Amino acid sequence: MFKRFVERRAEEALLDTPVVLIVGPRRAGKTTLVKKMGEAGRTYVTLDDQTVLEAAQADPAGFIRGLDLAIIDEIQRAPDLLLAIKKTVDEDYRPGRFLLTGSANVLTLPRIADSLAGRMETLQMLPLARAEIEGKKPTFLERLFEGDLHNQSNAIVGDDLVSAVLLGGFPEAIARASERRRQDWARSYLTSILTRDLRDIADVEKLTELPKFVRLLAEHSGQLVNYSQFGASINVSHKTGQRYVGLLEQVFLIATLQPWFTNALKRIVKTPKLHFLDSGVLASARGMTFDRVKADRGTFGALLETFVFSEVLKLMTASDLRLTPHHFRDRDMREVDIVLERDDGMIAGIEVKASATVKSGDFAGLRALAEACGDRFAFGTVLYDSADVVPFGDKLAAAPLSSLWNGDSLTNKKVESR
Repeated sequence: MFKRFVERRAEEALLDTPVVLIVGPRRAGKTTLVKKMGEAGRTYVTLDDQTVLEAAQADPAGFIRGLDLAIIDEIQRAPDLLLAIKKTVDEDYRPGRFLLTGSANVLTLPRIADSLAGRMETLQMLPLARAEIEGKKPTFLERLFEGDLHNQSNAIVGDDLVSAVLLGGFPEAIARASERRRQDWARSYLTSILTRDLRDIADVEKLTELPKFVRLLAEHSGQLVNYSQFGASINVSHKTGQRYVGLLEQVFLIATLQPWFTNALKRIVKTPKLHFLDSGVLASARGMTFDRVKADRGTFGALLETFVFSEVLKLMTASDLRLTPHHFRDRDMREVDIVLERDDGMIAGIEVKASATVKSGDFAGLRALAEACGDRFAFGTVLYDSADVVPFGDKLAAAPLSSLWNGDSLTNKKVESR
């Protein structure tokens, strides 16, 4: 079983918090993780069971009354349970009473978010990070802020890097032996998300048009959001296009990355960026195979940027650093793919290049970011397809993409199913 970064966080939270909620995409491994944690004597119930779901929906308070030290899987299918949990927690505030999972972000519902404020800790669990697959304890984020990135003796480069990016992080996809079978899984997964999970959280008009909408979003992964263009693709308004993007964020198919800006700079673009949360699913949605990427390496850049963005989010779960991700672009088109702001205000930047060579001009965005930050700028790196770290001036260096999963070895064996 893979050792998941979020497990340590969840165990710590259960020691001092009444309710712990693990949210993330369906099939990312949440069920496997909480069942393992339930071996300590917790009662496990899943709302994927129709009989259990109907009981929870019919009488939320009565359903919760009979549970203590419980795991409730797929809580988004009966969100009113959270109000019943609030009531019982207010009566008995012992830590660790409820461990919940959700494949949709129920905290976007105002009455739910407000009701459990101060009573619940929420942890995000995405598909497997490359470090989890390889059994490593990553140190990339800490080394980035320290400006201490190292050469990689066993770096994944070239065709092997392409294969890793196309693989993505879903355990079931990774377990399949061929690329064709992995893409079949990803297509089935997308269908399930669009026909089932969205119905759990919202009434969606034009449901049959959503596959077309998702394909358009896939073509724009790594680019600035344009809600009017997205909506026009299926003949809906800017507002409806924005709502659909928000719903797809709620089920963890995509994420919007907010811009970093400072009042000291007036010429900064303040539009969010769109990313898929799994590079394997993105590749399937765009019809990108290993042979197609080999024939046209120019298609690889956007896929690689999404892969790195997702990896960074996963590493944030493993790190003790408190970081907020952004992107940066000014009116002169100087940009940084990922900007990380530490809770003390220090800034680090990551630019992603699919090539095996890096030029000084590739650091234009990082230099602009450094100038905007002044003393707050910790370090900036261009991650590229190589094994070598190359300095490019003060607080700047090119570094191997494999730096993302560099770290000490952990014990790691078998693939999770959910």
